[in-house]
Amino acid sequence: MFQQQLENARQYVVPFVQQVKKNISGLNVLEVGCGEGGVLCAFAELGANCTGLELWENRIIRGKEYAKDFIRDYKLDLRVGNFYDEKIQQEFSGKFDLVILKDVIEHLPNQEAVMKILKLFLANDGIIFFGFPPWCMPFGGHQQIATNKIGKLPYYHILHRNIYKFVLKNIFLQSEGTITNLLEVHDTKISINRFERCVRGADMKILKRELFLINPIYKYKFGLKPRKQIPVLKSIPLVRDFFTTCCYYLIGK
Repeated sequence: MFQQQLENARQYVVPFVQQVKKNISGLNVLEVGCGEGGVLCAFAELGANCTGLELWENRIIRGKEYAKDFIRDYKLDLRVGNFYDEKIQQEFSGKFDLVILKDVIEHLPNQEAVMKILKLFLANDGIIFFGFPPWCMPFGGHQQIATNKIGKLPYYHILHRNIYKFVLKNIFLQSEGTITNLLEVHDTKISINRFERCVRGADMKILKRELFLINPIYKYKFGLKPRKQIPVLKSIPLVRDFFTTCCYYLIGK
């Protein structure tokens, strides 16, 4: 996972960010939900001052082992913390040139409030990178984490919540823990349109957007060649979510 994060960031996330922030060196960079830190390492090796914030201590412990060479050679700090914490908000206020949320926003409730908190972390010309799967894409419910093959079927996550829960428990025989995780994503479901409304609601603007027919990370997970979304599908709001497997955004004040 760490190596996939690192290679994907090197080849896709960093170049996308460089469309707005050409010179990475010297930037103060925060990743919220950094996991093991693979994405941040791609920025650290280019000279950024990187901070990773992660809720789960075990992931930070693993990350410090995987990224030990980067921590030794570059400016990289991986720490356990919650961006909702008022002490964290005070410490990070106005500090960062770039904030990264990669495959995180779809897990967070009340995304409108999340946007406003993240905005507080930005320096005057700071930007936020978001990468996420839109809700209605084939596996937008993260059902790939299901514990048997039938539970990994595409699209059934868009069922009504009560029906979805019934199917997971009584037909696909998922564990309570797996059901809880899948319902978390169901409850926070974020479409392309809803995401963009959240951006506007936080009085921010979209600087760059790229939609993918084939998610860049699938290159490393499944050996599939990444492909940008077909132009005609980009322009059809009621259709594009079903066939867009990943969205990249850069937003600013």
